[in-house]
Order: sequence, then structure tokens, then C-alpha cells
Amino acid sequence: MTTPLDRIRNFSIIAHIDHGKSTLADRLIQQTGGLSAREMSEQVLDNMDIEKERGITIKAQTVRLAYTAADGIEYTLNLMDTPGHVDFAYEVSRSLAACEGALLVVDAAQGVEAQTLANVYQSIEHDHEIVPVINKIDLPAAEPEQVRREIEDVIGIDASEAVLASAKSGIGIADILEAVVTKIPAPKGDADAPLKAMLVDSWYDPYLGVVILVRVIDGTLRRGQQIKFMQAGTTHLVDRVGCFRPKIEQLQDLGPGEIGFITAQIKDVAQARVGDTLTDAKRPAAAALEGFKEVQPVVFCGLFPVDANDFEKLRESISKLRLNDASFSFEMETSAALGFGFRCGFLGLLHLEIIQERLTREYDLDLITTAPSVVYQIELTHNGGHIDLHNPADMPDPNRIATIAEPWIEATIYVPDEYLGSILKLCQDRRGIQKNLTYVGGRAQATYELPLNEVVFDFYDRLKSLSKGYASFDYHQIGNREGDLVKMSILVNEEPVDALSMIVHRGTAETRGRGMCERLKELIPRHLFKIPIQAAIGGKVIARETISAMRKDVTAKCYGGDATRKRKLLEKQKKGKLKMREYGSVQIPQEAFIAALRMGDEA
Repeated sequence: MTTPLDRIRNFSIIAHIDHGKSTLADRLIQQTGGLSAREMSEQVLDNMDIEKERGITIKAQTVRLAYTAADGIEYTLNLMDTPGHVDFAYEVSRSLAACEGALLVVDAAQGVEAQTLANVYQSIEHDHEIVPVINKIDLPAAEPEQVRREIEDVIGIDASEAVLASAKSGIGIADILEAVVTKIPAPKGDADAPLKAMLVDSWYDPYLGVVILVRVIDGTLRRGQQIKFMQAGTTHLVDRVGCFRPKIEQLQDLGPGEIGFITAQIKDVAQARVGDTLTDAKRPAAAALEGFKEVQPVVFCGLFPVDANDFEKLRESISKLRLNDASFSFEMETSAALGFGFRCGFLGLLHLEIIQERLTREYDLDLITTAPSVVYQIELTHNGGHIDLHNPADMPDPNRIATIAEPWIEATIYVPDEYLGSILKLCQDRRGIQKNLTYVGGRAQATYELPLNEVVFDFYDRLKSLSKGYASFDYHQIGNREGDLVKMSILVNEEPVDALSMIVHRGTAETRGRGMCERLKELIPRHLFKIPIQAAIGGKVIARETISAMRKDVTAKCYGGDATRKRKLLEKQKKGKLKMREYGSVQIPQEAFIAALRMGDEA
């Protein structure tokens, strides 16, 4: 039995990381009786250990709640808990497209932050009704009235009726539910039209296969129905229809405006792409829903096992992880220094960190990650062709290159006034172009255009440390621009180390090269011969450090006699060292690689 449209409310929760979004979702589930007190746990919708530990949402989750309003009518509320981080912006945009309204949760002590702003603008673009909620009002540092003014000044929406709440203490939860029912509009849809539903998310379940989260726009989605994915062009038979309350509940069908899940014996998440349109195979809809796009990885790095014998285990683990996350790509690569591994593409740095942590934790692997790099577009001279470069080690000969273009981003940074100077210097050092600088209360909002290459290393860590954790940062890509970019190789004992090569801007190459050489000098142990460490662009060495040789005192046995005896022994030792250097190979310990790459940009 499908629910009447006027009794349905679909809404998501928008907030910056750590503003209490998942805790609020827990309280709403508890208040509407979705789970008993015994079944409740902290952060019900965050089911990964990493999500609970870090306090971040990685996968969007959905729950259907039954709520009896003050007017005595029972409403069906579909709550979508979306990720707040910029790496998962596309997933957020699809979740928002499946809703009619949003709860804008702002921390009463911290105010509006960069990601809140980015997601709320997406929500406004989808023409949503936005209900402001000022959370954590029980904190000693809470300033709800100032935050109310900030929401009006920064975002430009009326916050005079903002709900004051504390998700942790349970204050204001009933008011939030009433605001959802009264302010957020009911969905529209036609039950008799051909089926049209949006694929909001998909994940792999070892027992059910791929589980697909859908929002039905028109028509009805039933068990036993033959459905077609309009973008992928594949057809499947629906064998299960249901919703999460948050426990799985099986249903006969999903009608217009409803959000639920289906399974259709699909084995690979890559077949069920977020944003695709589902329709009836026999009676298809005239056109697919707008907004679908292929998710493209933007940051690439190599993953290598510390122990070469773990390569097959790594291959198996990455394949299993890919079942649950179609947004990262991988292909095999070999490195002279690190052996066999995989070149992986990610949506951003947080995504890279999470995949790496999950491989380490869930599959018990020790990994080396090479320096992250972005995709460069190279125009070639001889035939006018172009290539996309993912790995700096594969860069063609400089004579064949006409131009190199790198991706740029527009970053919005919120920072308290006293830290502004050091943040502006950081952006300037990273080749940033300042576009705007405004003040909101005691905080500055800086807008910068930056090369993504300069951001992927440790920009976020430096930003947090320079501002003592108060700065917030959000970005979106603005396309590719040509730059004076060169490949910097690191040579140890005149042998290039491919894992340490990187693409840098010519203006910062010398500083980067010097920093890397100095670090490697400290990290590589001394050998019995001198080891030069060089940073080079093409044939030109731009920085050099030398690790001095360990020496045996060969003159110890000379206790007198002519000085030529000592000289003869020293000359003999010198020749031996030259010969040793010619044939000797330098063993670079794994820890040196890890340390050099981890600190990749503090030069």
C-alpha cells in the first residue's frame, strides 16, 4: 500500500563535519520509535568503524520514520544522512535531488563553516525549503543569537524561526519534527505515469548482492518488475523491494515520492551508478532525469605492499573493496624501487586516506603510498595529440611536449581574523590567486584559485595547524590551465628513483628538490662509499646532498716510518671505494620512502 503524497516528507541533513548531524539523526530515530532504547547505539547511521572513530559520514544513509504530528495525522518521514566532506560532493548532490527540503544544522559555538555553505547552496539550487537548526545550545560557548544573525548574513536565509536544539541532550527534537512536517513541502508525482526513479546510492551486500537506494519520481516500482537503467542501458529483474526503519522492512512496492531500496541480482556496484534513472523495461519513460555524470577520480597515487609477498593479498583486498565503492579506480603498476603494486585513483585526499586505512585495518596490510598527484593534460608537438598523465614516472620526453595543463580549484576558506595573515601567506606560497576577501563577524572569508597539485600534499594539515584547527576549507574544480610544469627526478647514487619523481612548477622546483634531498640524507643509512643524492630536471641538477662514507682507519697499523706508507694505504682505500661505488647498490629502507613521501611538501 503506497502512502498518499501529502503524508510524505523527504529531507536531508546538511552540516559541516562535527556539527552534530549523525547525533541528530539518532535522536530523530529514537523520538519516532524507529529503534527501541535497547537497540540504540551511538551514530546508528554511521556503520563503519572509521565513521564512528573520526566522527565523519562516508556513505549516505537513509531511514524511514513514522511520526504522528500535533494535528493527529501520521506522516512518513524519509531522512537522508549525507556526507559532509567535499570529496563526496556528487553523492551529496544526488541525495539532495531526492529530497524536497533540508535541515541546516549549525553549531551554536562555531557558526557557519565552509562545507555548510557549499552544501546549502547546492540545496538552494534544488529549490529546497531549508529549516535552520542551531545545535549544541547547551555548550558553555554557545551563542545562538549571534549564529542566527550569521546564518542570515552569510547564507541569506531567514533564521528568525530557527529551531534551537541540542541533539546530545535531546532538547528541541520534537520542535524539529514539527518544523519538518509544517515547513517542508510534500513531494509531487504521478502514480499512473511510466516508472521513473533516481538511483541515489548503491552498495554491495555479501548476501543480497548490490543493494540500490532509489527515489521514485513517477509510477510504481514493484517486485518481479523488469527494470532498465537508462544511462547504463542494462535490464534487471527486481527481486526485493523494501525500506530501512532503520532495520530492513520488505514491501510489495514503492510509489511516487517514496524512498526505499531494491535488489535485482546485480553482482557489481559499477553497474549501478549513482544518478542513473530507472524505468520500466516494457513501458519506459520518455527521458532520463537530469544531472547524471560519471564520477571521475581526481587524485592518483601508487599503493605498494611493504612485503612483496603480500601483492596477491593486496590485489584481492582492493577487488573486494571496489565491490563496495565504485568511485575509485585501480590498475597494476611496477616500480624499480617498490616492486609490484597498484596505481589508484580517488575522489580526493580524504577518500584516499579512507581507502588506505580500510585496506590496512580490514585486510591487515602494510602499505607504502607514493606521493599523491593529479591528472595532467599534455599536448604533444609532432602530431597534435594529447595524453592524460596519471603517473609522473610516465611523462614523455620534454622535446615532445607542447604544453602541460593542470587542474585548478576555487577554494573558500573561513578563518578567525587573528590567523588570517599566515593563511594568506600559505595560499600565496602555493601559487594561489586571491579572488575575494570579506568579513563576517570576527571571521574572514577568503576565496582563492589554487592549483590542485599544490593542495593534494598537506595543504589541509598546514591550514589546520596554522589556524590551531579553526579554519575550514571547501573547494570545487574550475577546469584546467596551462602552467610552467616540469618533472623533477630524484637520483640516488646517480640512479633515478621512480617512486620519488614528481611534477612541480618550475618556480618552486628548487625549494622542493632541496627539501627532498635534505630529508633523504637524514633517512638513508650510510654505506661504505659516498652517496650523492640529487634532484634533477631533465639533465640539469638543481639540488644535491652527499652522504659521507663510513671509513675504516687503514693507517692504524702504521706506527712510524715514512709518511708515504700512510699515503699509499689511503690511496689504495680510495681506489677501493671508487670501485665499490661503481658496483655497489644503495639499499633505501622502506621507512625512508614512507617518511620522504609523507612529509612530501614541508620544504
